[in-house]
Amino acid sequence: MLIGAHVSTSGGLDRAIERGSDLGCESIQIFNQSPRMWRPTRYGPESFAAFKEAKAGSPVEAVLIHAVYLINCATKDRELRKKSLTSLTHALRTGDGIGAAGVVLHPGAQVGEPHGPSMKRAAKTIAAALSDSESCPLLLEQTAGHKGLLGRDFDETAELIELAGAGKRLGLCLDSCHLFVQGYDITDAEHLAAVVDEADAKVGLDRLQCLHVNDAAVPLGSCRDRHANLGKGEMGKQGLAAFLSEPRFEGLPATLETPGPSKKGADRKEVQAAKRLRKAGLKRRQG
Repeated sequence: MLIGAHVSTSGGLDRAIERGSDLGCESIQIFNQSPRMWRPTRYGPESFAAFKEAKAGSPVEAVLIHAVYLINCATKDRELRKKSLTSLTHALRTGDGIGAAGVVLHPGAQVGEPHGPSMKRAAKTIAAALSDSESCPLLLEQTAGHKGLLGRDFDETAELIELAGAGKRLGLCLDSCHLFVQGYDITDAEHLAAVVDEADAKVGLDRLQCLHVNDAAVPLGSCRDRHANLGKGEMGKQGLAAFLSEPRFEGLPATLETPGPSKKGADRKEVQAAKRLRKAGLKRRQG
């Protein structure tokens, strides 16, 4: 498992590798543009080359891009859907340029519109972005279960993948907090294994390409997306140790998206804590 954190690209793409290395990351996640603005950051061949050079000389083995939260592929508003498509396509092209392991996407929200047409609009937008980019995978993040959000469970994620063409570039991202607040008790090895079995049966583990590692600040089944620092939430250290040591998660990038001690994201201590929790989980599994 490649444990890491979300880091800033301020000052250039290659600076993200430097920041990840300073945190002791084996993988990193970045935004391809400001998460608060539609205007894309225009990266060119020089930026991509500098990023690849920095990565080659670092301990960072995998890089993920998180599509900005402004995107809503399911919206009925044509102008907003057009902006969403442009931003998602830019993220995938940036992923192509830096050799990213994937672009993570929140599929969209109904915003009061019927479910079926919303799913079809989201899938059409996703398919269009894939067709206008080359090879970077697009990883649908299973959401926290809030009513109106698409990708609330494995059935819905599987349906979205099918509607979008079921191509090999379409994949899955699982977030420990999201699963827990959806109502999946993943705080011990046995219950987690059953959830992973369900993911395999409905979506396919061949599509699972990355993880988000977060404790939950709200209870099991609350359907609220509230992240907590590792071991400080409802999942606790034992629950996170189980998640981090699941055998079928071996080799996957695992990104911390926690608030961090200063509310500025995970720091080096928390990255190291995640690695210790993984070791503890592996030891517990070995008896």
